[in-house]
Amino acid sequence: MNEKNMINLLFVDDEEKFLKSVSKRLELKNFDVTTAVTGEEAITAAEKKLFDVAILDLQLPGIDGAGLLKILKEKHKYLEIIMLTGHGSVNSAVECTKLGAFDYLEKPFDFEKLINAIKEAYKARLQKKFEHSAKQTEEIQKLSMCESPFDILKELARLDNEEK
Repeated sequence: MNEKNMINLLFVDDEEKFLKSVSKRLELKNFDVTTAVTGEEAITAAEKKLFDVAILDLQLPGIDGAGLLKILKEKHKYLEIIMLTGHGSVNSAVECTKLGAFDYLEKPFDFEKLINAIKEAYKARLQKKFEHSAKQTEEIQKLSMCESPFDILKELARLDNEEK
């Protein structure tokens, strides 16, 4: 979350009127929303800011939603992604799930269902980060019992690099 305790959302859709309308409604629900109309814009935004949850349209010009999902998950291991589509199919839902999508919603969707999906995705993100932090803490405790201070620092640097 950002300094105002808001969930940071990346919302990507090439339908600009839809994107503006839904993002304004999300902002009224106290989400911090960054928008993009292409996959390339989304990648640039994700390089500049840490997002908690991304909402991606499946049908995008250039890099499609599934391709963008794959790129974002590779670069941001705790980012949870909700896919939106007006052209849903079982095959695309299965593909996106295999690539790591948290949820898959068809347009038109119930706005409250989207809000609930975002909140559940955020909870899943926090759970993953907590579990990973607990494992790191356990590794550090084990190291501190038998390693030299320099070896501990090297290991801490390695663990820190895994986070990036």
